[in-house]
Amino acid sequence: MITALILGLVGGIVPGPVLAATFTEVLQSGFYKSLRIVFFAFLAETLLALISLLALSSLGLPESFFRVLSFVGAGILIWIATSLWKIKSLDSTEKVHFGPWKIAAMVFANGVLWSYWIFVCVPLAIQLGAKVPYGQFLFVSLVQFGWVLSTIGVALVFTAFRTVLSSPRAVPIMFKGFASVFIYFALTMIYGSVVFFFGR
Repeated sequence: MITALILGLVGGIVPGPVLAATFTEVLQSGFYKSLRIVFFAFLAETLLALISLLALSSLGLPESFFRVLSFVGAGILIWIATSLWKIKSLDSTEKVHFGPWKIAAMVFANGVLWSYWIFVCVPLAIQLGAKVPYGQFLFVSLVQFGWVLSTIGVALVFTAFRTVLSSPRAVPIMFKGFASVFIYFALTMIYGSVVFFFGR
């Protein structure tokens, strides 16, 4: 369950369309207006997570299937980590209006997010569901709770320290730390699956 919360906390600080939109809104209109983006993105991503979870769990696949998916998920985490490792600056864009439908479109059109849920979070959620009644929904709730906390936290920090945090020196260090967390989770997923298949 701690893994779910940490995945959500780290997921909320990973650069992507929602975080970029949140930072943009902070720069354009301030922190409080950026909360609207976080709220609508939370609703859209929760729907995406539930669709992924219900679709895969309704197939009644054995745990070994999700352990194989965990290898793919670990690869995706490593791929995201290498992208994070290369980030050197935060780019700002022209003034843009982010309505609910535009935010939902950003979330649902994000292939990396779908892959993150299908290959990383859903297998772990289903594994928890096999151990704890309704554990898969608890897992999704904890991921989303962590995501909201960290996204709002990052928006607050960005608001307070945007000059310092967007400096060319701080950004690479910050994102290398985020990348390290993703690599840790990738290695944990690989280890768990290897033990499942070969440690019996």
